[in-house]
Amino acid sequence: MTRRAVCAVLAVALVTSACSADPTGQPAPSSSSAPTTSAEPESFSVVATGDVLIHPPLTDQAAQEAQAAGGGADDFDYGPLFEGVRPLVSGADLALCHLEVPLSPDGGPYSGYPMFSSPPELASDLADVGYDGCSTASNHTLDQGEEGVAHTLDALDDAGLEHTGSARTEEEAATPQVYDVGGVKVGHVSFTFGFNGFELPSDKPWMSNPLDADAVVEAAHAAREAGAEVVLASLHWGEEYVHDPTQEQQDLATQLLGDGGVDLILGHHAHVVQPIERIGDKWVAYGHGNSVARHEEPKGVSEEGIASRFEFTREGGRWRVNSAEYVPTLVELGPPIRLTDLTDAEPDDRRTEALERTDEIVLSRGGAEDGLSRPGN
Repeated sequence: MTRRAVCAVLAVALVTSACSADPTGQPAPSSSSAPTTSAEPESFSVVATGDVLIHPPLTDQAAQEAQAAGGGADDFDYGPLFEGVRPLVSGADLALCHLEVPLSPDGGPYSGYPMFSSPPELASDLADVGYDGCSTASNHTLDQGEEGVAHTLDALDDAGLEHTGSARTEEEAATPQVYDVGGVKVGHVSFTFGFNGFELPSDKPWMSNPLDADAVVEAAHAAREAGAEVVLASLHWGEEYVHDPTQEQQDLATQLLGDGGVDLILGHHAHVVQPIERIGDKWVAYGHGNSVARHEEPKGVSEEGIASRFEFTREGGRWRVNSAEYVPTLVELGPPIRLTDLTDAEPDDRRTEALERTDEIVLSRGGAEDGLSRPGN
């Protein structure tokens, strides 16, 4: 079910005593002294996934899926591609994707690497599987220029998906993205290390967010001034196809989680899984790998990804992560190409290989000792 943000409603029950005397003849306690049950801790869950990278074979498949379902020649259906993670995504109180490709208007043109452009139906299919919003700052944000940025955000708006990381107007860029997650205000910011050689327009430097520590801090504080009680940062960073986070990633994570106003970092770009670790009492998922992709030359590891799932609980007036999980995923090349939740799939040699490698990488920086876990392990 599509939701902008959904959170379980917590009820507080007051138990009152009976008004009659007890068997000893003593008067019953007054209602003012009756015991009460404690409310369950207020909490909400966040699920974040990896790069949504739409290569031409995925668009070709989406066209075939649409026609098989009775659609027209110009229709696309990415829904079956994502169906395997529907329970995972739709079960979150806040589900965030990382949209790495620009979206075109109806009719295209559509293209792959190095300058991506995908059908707008992708946005509605992401919403349908359960995402509430997407980060949009990546090295491909400017692939289709200013029009590409506008078309992308228009398509997300039409699908009911919130977004942050790029903007059509200066006012939009200056307005923090704050979700209402069942009454909890959650801010989301998005930044990227660069734009593949493209430059932001000189008269529109606000069109997307270059990664800079001070800029992230400023955005996080702006979100808090807009009411956010928790701030999530999606960072497009690191080195492609390298599992270990760079020193720059590590230093920036330490800085932002230390005093930068950020509560959780969600990393993207490497196209392979990177570790998750706790820094102080906060967490960084350095790299989620690909959510979906179909590289011209699949590397095996480029088809492996994770969803991260964090539960926040209010403790002493402050929101903290009290549960950190990762869910390994795999883009199975079929045909048809499908995204699989490896914790909810029958094992085979390829799935077992992916699961074991993902476990080793994600836990390589001591996350298990700090409480990081995965379902079924």
